[in-house]
Amino acid sequence: MAVRRVVVTGIGAICAQGKTAAEFWQALQDGRSGIHPIETVDVSGFKFRNGAEVPNFQPTEYFDEKTASLLDRFAQFSLIAAREAVADSRIEWTPELREAATIVTGSCVGGQLAQDTGYADLFLEKRCRVSPLTIPKTMANAGASHISLEYGITGPAFTFSTACSSANHAIGHALWMVRNGQAEVAITGGSEAPFGTGFLRAWEAMRVVAPDTCRPFSKERRGMIIGEGAAMLVLEPLEAARARGARIYGEIVGFGMTSDAHHITQPSVDGPARAMRLALRDAQMAPEEVGYINAHGTGTAANDPTESAAIRAVFGDLADHIAVSSTKSMHGHALGAAGALEAVATVLALQSGIIPPTANFIELDPQCPIDVVANQARRAEVSAALSNSFAFGGLNAVIAFRRVAG
Repeated sequence: MAVRRVVVTGIGAICAQGKTAAEFWQALQDGRSGIHPIETVDVSGFKFRNGAEVPNFQPTEYFDEKTASLLDRFAQFSLIAAREAVADSRIEWTPELREAATIVTGSCVGGQLAQDTGYADLFLEKRCRVSPLTIPKTMANAGASHISLEYGITGPAFTFSTACSSANHAIGHALWMVRNGQAEVAITGGSEAPFGTGFLRAWEAMRVVAPDTCRPFSKERRGMIIGEGAAMLVLEPLEAARARGARIYGEIVGFGMTSDAHHITQPSVDGPARAMRLALRDAQMAPEEVGYINAHGTGTAANDPTESAAIRAVFGDLADHIAVSSTKSMHGHALGAAGALEAVATVLALQSGIIPPTANFIELDPQCPIDVVANQARRAEVSAALSNSFAFGGLNAVIAFRRVAG
């Protein structure tokens, strides 16, 4: 089968900035941060107090009580975002399409809240058993499995868990499956709900979480801010999308992935640079075409200069003219869901000609010689963009997008 062009025909999102993709996108354009004092966990004894939680989330607004009880918060987010994306795509399911569809998701930690509850039952309440639903709620593939059940999809359904690159690995492999004819449609993205006491304590111990807010590429940055949520995209062949009159947000054209083989937590320049080059090569895209990069941009001391150097290594002097922003400054670092939220942001930036900003920015770090879109959105007609994800373990995943005319 000939290689097919793959487009995005549906999007869905839920995160600290909004409970729909439209709310999320409006907040990004406005430069409005979803970072606030953490409410779902008692952090009074922590060194950090802020996070990017989904505000006022009530599962019963989306699920009946029985269904809600079967789903950890991260899986609820998966299903909510998938429902929005599928409805947005206006796909008409047939038995044949259900067999030919795939679900590829990413999640870093899976059912963290169910796991925390189990530990509390055992070690705090001194109970001798935990809920029989603990395993199906904690498994990282629960989101993908429940999406499959929701739509009766019997094609491949699986989940990547590659730390902060999980969603990009998922989206990239979904692209390849649709492009190569292994699937006729893909529901893909990532989800995360990491706000549990034990997990936050573990992040506190790493000393990379900011006590105030996230300021990527800013000289005054003090670290990352943890976020939660989910985003899903519907991918399908361009010809099929046009034949059914689908709305096309943009084209997903390339994927590159590498490993650093360098350090378990400290990033390198070479691995991210090679991943960007591989994404460009897979997309058959010249560096001159790229006008925007949605950066990994965590706001940590190590990541931002390293990513800036990697961008310079790939693009040279062209980097002076490539707009760069980190939307983590607004939706936080949603770990395994981060790449999915950023993929939605990137494709909407291409479609609308509006580059979302890096919020909370004060002064450019001299070690980050890139064109940071600071604090306010920038209007720019960009034809191609990259979305970067670089994870602990030295795992790098980069997606390339193009705007689709008409």
